[in-house]
Amino acid sequence: MQLKLKSFSRETTCLHTNVSVRVAVMSLPAPLVIKGSAQNRQVVTAVKPADTSKLPICCRRGHFLHGPYPATHFGPKACVLPNPTSVMHIQDPASQRLTWSKPPLNVLVIRKIRDETLLEPFKELCRFLVEEKHLMVYVEKKVVDDGSLMRDDSFSAIRNQLCTFREGFDDISDCIDLIICLGGDGTLLYASSLFQGSVPPVMAFHLGSLGFLTPFKFESFRTEVDKVFEGNAAIILRSRLKVKVVKGTFQKNEQLLSAQENGILPHNHINNEAGKITLQLQVLNEVVVDRGPSSYLSNVDLYLDGRLITSVQGDGVIVSTPTGSTAYAAAAGASMIHPNVPAIMVTPICPHSLSFRPIVVPAGVELMITLSPDARNTAWVSFDGRKRQEIQHGDSIKITTSCFPVPSICCHDLVYDWFDSLAQCLHWNVRKKQTRLTDASDSSETEN
Repeated sequence: MQLKLKSFSRETTCLHTNVSVRVAVMSLPAPLVIKGSAQNRQVVTAVKPADTSKLPICCRRGHFLHGPYPATHFGPKACVLPNPTSVMHIQDPASQRLTWSKPPLNVLVIRKIRDETLLEPFKELCRFLVEEKHLMVYVEKKVVDDGSLMRDDSFSAIRNQLCTFREGFDDISDCIDLIICLGGDGTLLYASSLFQGSVPPVMAFHLGSLGFLTPFKFESFRTEVDKVFEGNAAIILRSRLKVKVVKGTFQKNEQLLSAQENGILPHNHINNEAGKITLQLQVLNEVVVDRGPSSYLSNVDLYLDGRLITSVQGDGVIVSTPTGSTAYAAAAGASMIHPNVPAIMVTPICPHSLSFRPIVVPAGVELMITLSPDARNTAWVSFDGRKRQEIQHGDSIKITTSCFPVPSICCHDLVYDWFDSLAQCLHWNVRKKQTRLTDASDSSETEN
């Protein structure tokens, strides 16, 4: 969520989805109300400072998941240089609550395809949304055209009322109020790819194989959907990566090579005539750059805000969000980051170095990946496992944190859901417990 401070701790304006979120500002929750169209949605809140004058100094700070806003004065004379363009982070993630400015009318249902076990849950959910909730339900055309669904005469009346769309042909980003996913984590990734701007709230039911990002059980879907429509549900804002693939931007000359040795890019390294953005995406999990079918090591350069940080020699590199830190990055040895931590993780894939460890960088930086000048082969890049393409000399991949997160609805809360997924899906820290000492003699022998 982007915050724009109009007056100090009085009024805050932020861009978000078509829902409002109740947040705690400093130490007091404040309701948010949506204003504007789908193209220019904004949330406005009035902040009223809490009266903490009667509390001890050590007790004035509330319970926040983020640390307190740091002091900007250091000693009697030193302070941080004032910057009018800086953004103050004052939102408490623990108090992110979903509410509706208007009742939702249009619901997108995403079902995992090629899975016959999801046919009955899909029909049951559609009947509930159309007949009982009187909502407009959108589904993908290939889901409606499924042979098993077409042969079911009892479902024909509901099927005729469903609105269909085709990925890449129909734009539904401005008419969806809520997304419901039936399947595994892939359905949530697919839902994210359909919305390259503002994303509606996502409610994901665990009907797939892993289900790390799908906290809801379908057995109680009526109760859970009713709770969401009533509002006041906990949500977690899953940050995404804004990725640009630019073809032919780097000049292959001696000036660039000498500048790379010093770790600084020259100002004229971009060729505006040759540079062309061929792809721009919002990525929820990760961007993977690998060696593809080549038998040689991948050799790519990693830049941070225009400065060469390191060269990656190995099978490749993963740039992931906190949400993606539990996916491919975790398999490559990275740490797992809670989705509310504002960060970008860089993880090498089988690096040919004993000291190359995964790193975490601030969410606001821009990363750039290019082929090293002395690379023996090209590289390949994929985005959440899709749209794989080849990267050649002169091409670049620019990555930064997007201002359009995915508001994922929590089953319990954003802390419990994450640790529950770690335990249930990844079996985090599962170990047979050590037995206690029951004999006094054993205890004395151990002490001796």
